[in-house]
Amino acid sequence: MYLTIAAALALTAQTSPANQGAPIASNLEYSMPVEGGWAYSATAAGSETVFSNAGGTPQMTIRCTRSNRRIALIKPASSASPTMWVWTSSQQKNLPATYDSTTATVTAELGAYDALLDAIASSRGRIGFSTSGVAALVVPPWAEVGRVIEDCRV
Repeated sequence: MYLTIAAALALTAQTSPANQGAPIASNLEYSMPVEGGWAYSATAAGSETVFSNAGGTPQMTIRCTRSNRRIALIKPASSASPTMWVWTSSQQKNLPATYDSTTATVTAELGAYDALLDAIASSRGRIGFSTSGVAALVVPPWAEVGRVIEDCRV
């Protein structure tokens, strides 16, 4: 029985090249968030929050650039990906993404008033991010995430 549950959970984190990064099972409701935490900081251009795992390694950055009211979702990556898949308890969406080889990251950007950002900030228990060929990163939606979003809206 435990193997069946483990296999089902593993499927929620797998990706398929055919659907450009979206997990095979599109519901991460039962996936456990990675242990770690978000750290908020003000920046010269706006603000950001970085999720680092329990070992202190950055896994996800959400950054506000106030001058253009854009929010960047930035995830470490070892290769290019045309999309970043975002999962919340109320919405799922594939976003166009770009790869920066100098920082080894994939970035997707949204306008500060995009409804997906509200879904990220209010997601129940977890949010997930994935790029092509990589298992979904599932993290808790702490208040720091909403703070960065609100920073871009004022």
